[in-house]
Amino acid sequence: MTTARGGGRGARRPGRRLLGGGLALAVGAGFALVGATAGTAQAADVNNAKNPGFETGLADWSCSAGSGSAVSSPVRSGASALRAAPAGQDNARCSQTVKVKPNSSYTLSAWVQGGYAYLGATGTGTTDVSTWTPDSSGWKQLTTRFTTGASATAVTVYTHGWYGQAAYLVDDVSVLGPDGGGGSTDPEPGVPAAPAGLSAGTATTSSIALSWNAVSGATGYHVYRDGAKVQSVSGASATVTGLAADTAYSFQVTAANAAGESARSAAVSARTAKPNGPGPDPEPNPTVPKHALTGYWQNFDNGATVQKLRDVQAQYDIIAVSFADSTATPGQIVFNLDPALRYSSVAEFKSDIAAKKQAGKSVIISVGGEKGNVTINSDASATAFANSAYALMQEYGFSGVDIDLEHGINSTYLTKALRQLSAKAGPNMVLTMAPQTIDMQNTGTEYFKTALAVKDILTVVNMQYYNSGSMLGCDGKVYSQGSVDFLTALACIQLEGGLAPSQVGLGVPASTRGAGSGYVAPAIVNNALDCLARGINCGQFKPSKTYPGLRGAMTWSTNWDATAGNAWSNAVGPHVHNLP
Repeated sequence: MTTARGGGRGARRPGRRLLGGGLALAVGAGFALVGATAGTAQAADVNNAKNPGFETGLADWSCSAGSGSAVSSPVRSGASALRAAPAGQDNARCSQTVKVKPNSSYTLSAWVQGGYAYLGATGTGTTDVSTWTPDSSGWKQLTTRFTTGASATAVTVYTHGWYGQAAYLVDDVSVLGPDGGGGSTDPEPGVPAAPAGLSAGTATTSSIALSWNAVSGATGYHVYRDGAKVQSVSGASATVTGLAADTAYSFQVTAANAAGESARSAAVSARTAKPNGPGPDPEPNPTVPKHALTGYWQNFDNGATVQKLRDVQAQYDIIAVSFADSTATPGQIVFNLDPALRYSSVAEFKSDIAAKKQAGKSVIISVGGEKGNVTINSDASATAFANSAYALMQEYGFSGVDIDLEHGINSTYLTKALRQLSAKAGPNMVLTMAPQTIDMQNTGTEYFKTALAVKDILTVVNMQYYNSGSMLGCDGKVYSQGSVDFLTALACIQLEGGLAPSQVGLGVPASTRGAGSGYVAPAIVNNALDCLARGINCGQFKPSKTYPGLRGAMTWSTNWDATAGNAWSNAVGPHVHNLP
């Protein structure tokens, strides 16, 4: 989910230590196109962008409708940065044609600040790419990757903002990769050394915890199991899941950065635990109540109250653990418990999940978030997602999954993945989604198509009614976020677009610190629930009928709720549970 950079969902995934356990964007400063040959540093790699830091104004850049200008403050480095301001029907697109080599891999990145900012590349000759972020109060790096086609000698890299949103800034563009000719020179750093000190920790029937010494200059690490890469992490520890019981495995790790991948570490062997024997799930999934309150629980510390699961307020019926992590295998997910939460072990965390389930709560694993992109765009990646998600459900006792993918989805393959997972997990699996408002404006969007395609196994869609800007309601009128009408008129699109009332919830921030914009007081949330379920306390928009089966409400996050004294759940929770 997207949230405020200063403490909400956008700030929810900082650089993390781990406990063993579309919308296109023109590049401004900070782009990087990196030639990538796995495990090999590319000595000829250069920064292919021209005027990457806007030190010579807008030379080599083109901005739509005169929307861009070079400014001296704020800048990330040097003396200048790009500032581009959307106006009317113009989204302030700034672009540059960059020379590239055919059949080459690149990583495109840019540092951005301010309003909504998008980054992408077109004309690649293969699959064009893009990524984006909502408004940010500080500099933030966007990154995406692509491969050029056999005849591609130039691509267009670009950034843009969004209609009706604030101006955005870009700095330090780097198009780092095989030299296409004409770019600036910006060699990569050296390849890091191989990690030392690899050791195995806690082993369960299906997982083994690993840790090693951090390596200077490394930006990430790759984990190998019996010679095959199975996981990539940012910190010096990982938990390898999906293993067979009572089985020996050999593990190695490598360190990596933009220059390439180190040699593999010395191997360490470990064996998974023996099974206790067949038997029923000791903590079967509880039934989600007719009207439910959903809360996202932060597996990291971003300034909100740090909670263990046992501390989550009892009003929450569905607790989404945020977030799973992606691996080097497309579609595959893992979970790494952050040591900032001060759990003594993964076992203690699992016991908290079991206790919540005993209390009738559903604890699910959330996939995605602003920085947690998982790519599911093929049969292989769909199967990898289903297998790995089910392994986490078995390992930790999760009752299901939440889909919070914010970097674009493929409805066809995500639907396949969720159906495969449902077939493994059974009819009591909890499946929730948290799309952004733009993802649910009509039934033709990939998110809406997915929700309808899995309607028979879908629990609830808790759309994020924040960090949005103005959007269309089901009556065709434009509504601004932060009002009863924004909540009810946009919910109406889902209610009249094919979802059952029990599959619709209202997602809002728990406090003003939980999102960059769109916070509404609990009283406004309750009025919107009343308007939709009872036909009372509406604003200017009043639906043509009532939806008494409305599922309820969601918030980001239980941690920000706790920071504010649980004011949100204390007010909205009882109201949800007393809906007709």
